Amino acid sequence: MADSTTTPRGNLVLFHSPNSRSAGTRILLEELGAPHELRVLNMKAGEQRKAPYLAVNPLGKVPAILHDGALVTEQVAIVIYLADLFPEAGLTPAIGDPLRGPYLRWIAYYGSCFEPAIVDRAMKRDPAPAAMSPYGDFDTMFGVVAEALRKGPYLLGDRFTAADVLWGKALEWMVKFKLVPELPEVTDYVARVCSRPASTRIAAKDAELAAALEAAAAAEARAS
Repeated sequence: MADSTTTPRGNLVLFHSPNSRSAGTRILLEELGAPHELRVLNMKAGEQRKAPYLAVNPLGKVPAILHDGALVTEQVAIVIYLADLFPEAGLTPAIGDPLRGPYLRWIAYYGSCFEPAIVDRAMKRDPAPAAMSPYGDFDTMFGVVAEALRKGPYLLGDRFTAADVLWGKALEWMVKFKLVPELPEVTDYVARVCSRPASTRIAAKDAELAAALEAAAAAEARAS
């Protein structure tokens, strides 16, 4: 459970597995100081594909959150939901703030353009025809991101938001696996976001958790 300086907002549960997309959600909860229950899935043991979790998310994906029994899946929805749930943390522009639109744009751009492009690139597939592709072509899609990062230091200029938590962790992985160009503005941005105290704390906790889950999966395999 995260340490918190905020007022509890009911019962909040994160379904999480280390070395997955849910790491960014765990970092966001740490940035928000949000009290929550952590329910860990051992993906090495395939728990995300077993009936108990499929009853939560039939796609077998993490992250997912439950807030007072209401289920939220999909990274971009979770980022918006959590940052709005804890507005006092200052990670979301309020409705009426001129930055609210650009903030939502970058979160939506991640899910609707960046992720599909990355999957095609990783699978070495050509994009769909221009009239059907959600992102057009990779170079144009990523050029928009790189231009925003050149202006920096964050996606909304000087203001750090939940959108940066989403993008910073994702780009860290994409640079590591050489799925995006290692431009200076990209690597500098990743270093800036991922060196924040919340990110380094969660990285250390997740490394310990991943090792424990791998050991548990190995022990289970030996026993079977």
